[in-house]
Amino acid sequence: MRDSRHGRADASADRFDETVPQTIDHELELIRTAIEMVRSGASPRVVVASLSFGDQLLPRARALAAMSGLRATPLWSLDKSHHSIAIETQHG
Repeated sequence: MRDSRHGRADASADRFDETVPQTIDHELELIRTAIEMVRSGASPRVVVASLSFGDQLLPRARALAAMSGLRATPLWSLDKSHHSIAIETQHG
């Protein structure tokens, strides 16, 4: 016999498992859009703020930015709960 509380935990875990890849894909698309804005000259700097997976996406953001001659710089909140990434032109 299955405990109904266990079923609810499984459903919650399934939603979490589905949500994480969607969130990562969405945040990566925001980073790509910021790179395109800076690359095109529309802005010298764009900050993609309050990312859930900013720390994990930073290496990918840096690689994507470098491919366009730009740089990706991490910006941390004081309590380190929110991660932001600035996309900007290379200086010097």
